[in-house]
Amino acid sequence: MKIIILGAGQVGSSVANALASEANDITLVDMDTSRLREMQDHLDLRTVAGHAAHPDVLRRAGAEDADMVLAVTNSDETNMVACQVAYTLFHTPTKIARVRAQEYLSAKELFAQDAMPVDVLISPEQLVVEHIERLIRTPGALQVMDFAESKVRLVGLKSTIDGPLSGHKLEDLPSIFPGVQTRVAAIFRRDRGIAPDGDTVIEPDDEVFFVSSLKDSQKLMSEMSRHEAPSRRIIIAGGGNIGVRLAQKLETDFNVKVIEFGQRRAEEVSRILDKTIVLRGDAADEALLHEENIDNTDVFCAITNNEQVNILSAMLAKRMGARKVMALINRGAYVDLVQSSVIDIAISPQQATIGSLLAHVRRGDVAAVHSLRRGAAEAIEAVAHGDAKTSKVVGRRVEQIKLPRGTTIDALVRGDDVIIAHHDTLIEADDHVILFLSEKSRIGEVEKLFQVGVTFL
Repeated sequence: MKIIILGAGQVGSSVANALASEANDITLVDMDTSRLREMQDHLDLRTVAGHAAHPDVLRRAGAEDADMVLAVTNSDETNMVACQVAYTLFHTPTKIARVRAQEYLSAKELFAQDAMPVDVLISPEQLVVEHIERLIRTPGALQVMDFAESKVRLVGLKSTIDGPLSGHKLEDLPSIFPGVQTRVAAIFRRDRGIAPDGDTVIEPDDEVFFVSSLKDSQKLMSEMSRHEAPSRRIIIAGGGNIGVRLAQKLETDFNVKVIEFGQRRAEEVSRILDKTIVLRGDAADEALLHEENIDNTDVFCAITNNEQVNILSAMLAKRMGARKVMALINRGAYVDLVQSSVIDIAISPQQATIGSLLAHVRRGDVAAVHSLRRGAAEAIEAVAHGDAKTSKVVGRRVEQIKLPRGTTIDALVRGDDVIIAHHDTLIEADDHVILFLSEKSRIGEVEKLFQVGVTFL
């Protein structure tokens, strides 16, 4: 696939890194020539220096025969105009734009083919808010991902030494969680993936990924957190767009406080929010956290626009007694450094955004993609089409499908029914198939399985 990525910032670079290794023809456009040289030194891609929305720059980038334009610069207006130029002058089939301003996002009629021709809108802030909200509403989870219009949920948990999972074989799970239909999609132990089978014993500190229906996932998490008090008291450090949107999502069901450093912004946030208490101060101020009873706080979520402040304030909050702390971190190296140490969960905006983008890049009919393990693994939802003659999956049982190494079929959605996959589960046409790939490099082989004949859907 020939893809033009406009913008070599954090999102654009992350997407380029994810796609360049998958036999895609990638061209990266940015005005920062030093950044482009750095990317070209590390990745197999072309670069073009220039303004992302200028017709001559798009032409030099190969827009005349591109399959997709991914406009992810830091400017909403540049992204939207670039999609307009790509549509009007070059008839680019698929145009995806990163749009952050809520004022644009709320005007849905603006993004139509006869208006601003953007096929897919990506809002990193909204994706991060939804991601954090799912984590807060699912106590004990490291990652929470939904598929098939939220009919299926994939939840990542850490096994603790005194938890219900540690020391048990996977074949024991039905007796540990009676009445819950679930399947372990993958286990990561000391950063190494383990192919799960009935005899696999779960050890302390294992990351275990469960697949189940939404209803069964709720039962599973309820059982897992039976001895853990539910989250009630939330402190959000940062009153930016993400902090305000998150507080709006939570303030009806939780006791929420927002800490904002800027006086004017704090006053503005207090007018926007209804039930949330807004505090003006430094989130890394030990006296302020003590005054706000940080030791009785269930979740401390540091989501300012400064990742150093996020890391330090989250570490301080944890040391002072907060039950769970999260920090928004942009740099991948920082995520690896702090994840599961003092900080319970590191939130990566890039990983949250990449999943939404990849669903529109994947070959075959891929409805959803979630990036896991800092991009090393993926969970995807693919739709099975065709029949036994034209498809490699339709009309076959799971055990008959030649899956790539490290890949499992974990669940099917057939209409409104969720089916947990076993070796003898038969795949039918139009099934939504949930797969887990512990090795993202195998994605091309999985895509080919879901292509009908020799065509791309």
